[in-house]
Amino acid sequence: MKAIILLTLALSFFAWAEKEDKPFAEQHVILQVSDADPTKYTAILDISNNLIKHYQGPDFIDIEVIAFGKGVQIFFSGDNPNRSRISSLMDNGVRFYVCLNTIDSIQRRTGKRPELLEGVAGVQTGVAFMLDEIQAGYTHIHP
Repeated sequence: MKAIILLTLALSFFAWAEKEDKPFAEQHVILQVSDADPTKYTAILDISNNLIKHYQGPDFIDIEVIAFGKGVQIFFSGDNPNRSRISSLMDNGVRFYVCLNTIDSIQRRTGKRPELLEGVAGVQTGVAFMLDEIQAGYTHIHP
């Protein structure tokens, strides 16, 4: 339990440190993925890419994606058709988060913890994380 708490704190600090790298961002956006719908996965990735283009580069737009509930499947490794797009967006400063409560529930239900794409950060409660970001000034988008 202590190790989980320390890991969560370390991931939270890493996420905070990453946010500080966008001092010129004109907008701060958090995109919600909570459905197991590939068309919504595509929409989230398209929106992220289009915002980077619209604001003429990743330094001028701060984008986060939070997945919880059935939406966490967007971050499963294995045969993930979105892997390269997510990686490319990460290279452009988009931060991806997954709800660890959902991951824990999947593990309890199936007996196996899903393997996630490299670079996806965990937050214990995805909805609470999203609400905190909205309160901090992020605009919420749920396609």
